[in-house]
Amino acid sequence: MQFVCVKVIKNKYMGNHYEIIISSSSHQLPILASLITPETAGKAPVIIFSHGFKGFKDWGHFPQVAAWFAAQGMAFLRFNFSHNGTSPEHPADFVKLEHFALNNFSIELQDLHDTIDWVEQHAEQYQLDVQNIFLIGHSRGGGISIIKAAEDARVKKVITWASVADFESRFMVDGFLEWKKNGITYIPNARTNQQMPLHYQFYEDFDQNRERLYIRKAAKKLDKPLLVIHGTADDTVSVNEANALHQWAKGSRLCLLQDADHTFNAVHPYQEVELNKHIIKKLQVCLSFLNDDDQH
Repeated sequence: MQFVCVKVIKNKYMGNHYEIIISSSSHQLPILASLITPETAGKAPVIIFSHGFKGFKDWGHFPQVAAWFAAQGMAFLRFNFSHNGTSPEHPADFVKLEHFALNNFSIELQDLHDTIDWVEQHAEQYQLDVQNIFLIGHSRGGGISIIKAAEDARVKKVITWASVADFESRFMVDGFLEWKKNGITYIPNARTNQQMPLHYQFYEDFDQNRERLYIRKAAKKLDKPLLVIHGTADDTVSVNEANALHQWAKGSRLCLLQDADHTFNAVHPYQEVELNKHIIKKLQVCLSFLNDDDQH
């Protein structure tokens, strides 16, 4: 597996910024990642962030969140899942819908695994503390992060933001039989006005790997600290799913943010100078959780 640092970026935020391409161990598409490390000396704990469905690493406030954590002394690596429909040349645009159509949960889990491998293999170069690897996942990325944390001993803690608690229920919608018959369905993207194709292989992969992809099973198996953060005004993923995750994972922590929606009241592009109160609260709770050694 080869890894290439393609360029180094400095911008207005604190920290050292790197744009990186990670090679997949299972397919030919690149995994584009952005890493920010603190400017302070010494190895830093590293957060690996997974975006959600129809998401990408530079959506909305995610770059500002990365910089915020770097200012607190933590490295933050956010990446685009290889089949999320973007490209290295267009990391925030869905220009590769043929790749989006071929995405599935197994690919996303392998992409996250390869990203953790990259952190391990480049720890010295980027001053990363591999004894403190943390996962954060938003929405579908939360479910992926819980499953990976349950099966990978390198992960020390995991945090979910507006996470789903179940994958299978997402398939039980009108049009499923038509999707099976036609072999393809189209997901509307209200922000971009695109019809995003998804081949039936997405469900077939889930069906073939349902034991691994059962979030409830992974949460119950989890032997490391979990923090579940969810907005009470989330109309995309019900707050009931946060309550379920908290119930399943022994010793987990639950933080419900009053009046926060699925994206914690952020939009894309995020043009505010300051992070909003819901995001600041979310980040403060995360930092306290990650810095707390008195867990489990």
